[in-house]
Amino acid sequence: MRGIPSGIFGKICGAVPLTTQGKLAKWAQYLPIIESYEPRLKQLDDTQIRKEGLSLRYRARSGEPLVRLLPEAFALVREAARRTLGMRHYDVQLLGGIAIFHRSIVEMQTGEGKTLTATAPMFLYSLSGRGTQLATVNDYLAKRDADWMGPIYRAVGMSVGVIQTQQQTGERAKAYACDITYGTAKEFGFDFLRDRLLLRRIREGQNDLIGSMLENRNATGDKPVQRDPYFALVDEADSILIDEARTPLIISAVPTEAEKIEVATYRWCASMTQEFVEDKDYEFDDDKKSVELTREGRAKVRALEKPADLDTVGMFNLYTFIERAIKVQREFNRDRQYVVRDGEIVIVDEFTGRLSEGRKWRDGIHQALEAKEGLEVTVATGQAARVTVQDFFLRYENLAGMTGTAAASAREMKKIYRCNFIPVPTNKPPRRKRMPTEVYGTSDEKYRAIVAEIVDIHAQGRPILIGTRSIDKSLILAHLLDEKGIEYQILNAYHVEEEASIVERAGQYGRVTVSTNMAGRGTDIRLGEGVEDLGGLFVICTEMHESARIDRQLIGRCGRQGDPGSYRQYLSLDDELILSGYGPKAQKKYVEMGKRSPLKRFDGLEKFFKRCQRKVERKHFRQRKALMYFEKQRKKMQREMGQDPYLDSTN
Repeated sequence: MRGIPSGIFGKICGAVPLTTQGKLAKWAQYLPIIESYEPRLKQLDDTQIRKEGLSLRYRARSGEPLVRLLPEAFALVREAARRTLGMRHYDVQLLGGIAIFHRSIVEMQTGEGKTLTATAPMFLYSLSGRGTQLATVNDYLAKRDADWMGPIYRAVGMSVGVIQTQQQTGERAKAYACDITYGTAKEFGFDFLRDRLLLRRIREGQNDLIGSMLENRNATGDKPVQRDPYFALVDEADSILIDEARTPLIISAVPTEAEKIEVATYRWCASMTQEFVEDKDYEFDDDKKSVELTREGRAKVRALEKPADLDTVGMFNLYTFIERAIKVQREFNRDRQYVVRDGEIVIVDEFTGRLSEGRKWRDGIHQALEAKEGLEVTVATGQAARVTVQDFFLRYENLAGMTGTAAASAREMKKIYRCNFIPVPTNKPPRRKRMPTEVYGTSDEKYRAIVAEIVDIHAQGRPILIGTRSIDKSLILAHLLDEKGIEYQILNAYHVEEEASIVERAGQYGRVTVSTNMAGRGTDIRLGEGVEDLGGLFVICTEMHESARIDRQLIGRCGRQGDPGSYRQYLSLDDELILSGYGPKAQKKYVEMGKRSPLKRFDGLEKFFKRCQRKVERKHFRQRKALMYFEKQRKKMQREMGQDPYLDSTN
């Protein structure tokens, strides 16, 4: 096509599916136009660059369509980035930015510079004066990216704010008043709910306990902090929009007088779990992950001696509390699903391996865990306001996203969020090498093989990154490495503060890093001196995850920006994936097979694991689809009744 740089056009045609080549080829026509502004912009001083940005803002607010301003806006941001950070956008980064502007979910491989890519479309949308938000996965990344990219925005006349968990309302209001606001999806959602509660309080002239609760957070106490939802760019879009789609953001209502009795019930039930025997006193459903007391089990509950303050608790409720206590005792493991920190239960996100600050399990599970661990039990109260992550982002007039792995979720993104999936080619051809997958009969055999390979690779000086599925499994590998005398760095939910520095150094000569899931770490792994000649970073995947995207995020850590690298997957017949996909009977069958005949590099079983993974992915998709349907029905019904669908009408 005329006007398209031949290098870019070749990359587009050779690196992406035919279904998206047309869109990318069309958008690639902007690239020579953007580049044509560069000579003039280089002649301007910093004051003139800022005036250029303010001029674009005036034109946008005077009614000129943003799409007509795109070439000038992108060229201006590229020049500002070159001056302030010494970083000039690659053509593929501009192409990714154009796709984001056109409300797409952009897939850019790990290390291709998504953080810089976001600056151009964020600036362009901010010209409207309606405010733009960039949602990421944690406070650290939100602040890091706002501070890092802030000089670019300020150089072109735009203000930048950042939302953090501990901020008071006055600080939040100032951040949202900025042209561009960075923050987490969770904090954006909670601010939306607090604003809804505040508006209702003002509208109804309330002066109740909800008002008191709000004023603890609200120093000004008289007006909402957020603007109308205009444009949101979601970083790690698959993690937030898919994995966390079902996560409800809830502001609890005020506790009732029954709090002490409820706490006592949780504690007594947690102390009684050892009295109940599976298949005699209760039955466990592996598919539903539910516990149900048998007739014998209920008789045992009635016969047990209870504290006097439980006399008012109905027997049916007591059965439910006991079932819940048994469930958390057998299904929720410390250092896997959660950690205990500063006297609190903190959920470990199964997809990113990070601590999920502020989140709690529903239906009394969180309180049962607190009782199990002997912590202060926080009473499960009612809901004053509620919104799911999915529903919150569907409110935006314009929504886009970027991630390193979205291909597997492209259909879902299109169906639910009405966003096209656009894979953007890499700046340099990838040099990542896949080593044959190895399948073992048991996890013990698998771990021994992994450690043996680590010893061999480490002796060469190549850096190694080992990805594990949970904290406890990372600790198992760490113990085995200790026995071999190999020094390593460990990265899991207990090491959040050191996360960036650990990841950054993972590509240095002789470095060994053991990590839980690598989704959304937000820091590039750069190769140390001499490592490229050794073959680059070697990634070991110790298990398949329930989503292929999580595997790809780990694999993508090697071979970034044209670096060499290689990876290998290790599997065993007692891996959790088989249990999730086909249940305990199938897993037991394969475990017995593995004990009889240890397997290695068996292609048939590798394909079985992939089928199992796809089955689990389909199950999760059906759950998210059902959630969307029920949320729509709930909101429709509440609107017909004249109620706010995000607020509980009883509070």
